[in-house]
Amino acid sequence: MLGRDALVDMLAAYRKIKPHRITVVFDGHHGPAFSQTQDRRKGIAIRFSRRGESADDVIKRMALKEREKALVVSSDLEIANSVAAYGAATISAPLFEGKIGMAGQIDGLETEDEDRPGWTPTTKKRGPSRRLSKKQRRNRMKINKL
Repeated sequence: MLGRDALVDMLAAYRKIKPHRITVVFDGHHGPAFSQTQDRRKGIAIRFSRRGESADDVIKRMALKEREKALVVSSDLEIANSVAAYGAATISAPLFEGKIGMAGQIDGLETEDEDRPGWTPTTKKRGPSRRLSKKQRRNRMKINKL
C-alpha cells in the first residue's frame, strides 16, 4: 500500500511538470477492500484489475484500444513485446524513472542557454546516416516528450 502511494505521489509530481495523461494499473486481488476498478488521485488515473485477471491483461487491453497513442512503462518483456505489436511505444521502468528525475532537475533550473558561453556548432553534419525504422522513430519521439 505504501509503495502504491509513493508511486502515485511521484507520478503526480511529474504530472505537475509535464501535463501528460497518466494511468497506473494495479492487480485488483491485492487492492483495497471494496474498491472500484477505477479511481483518480492527484490527477493520476488508477485502475485495478478484476478478480481472476492480471494487471498485465488490463495493460494489454488498454494498449490495444489506444494503439499508437499509448506509451507503456514496463520492464516486463512479454508486456513490452505485446503492446509494441499493437503499435504502442514502450519504455522500461528504470529509464522512465530517469526521465522523471531529469524532468525534475530541468524544471528546477531557471537559466537560459543563451547566457552560457561556449562553443556553438556552425555547420550541420551532412551525408548518409543510419536511420531508424519508422516504428523506432515514433517510439523515440514519444519517449522524448517525457
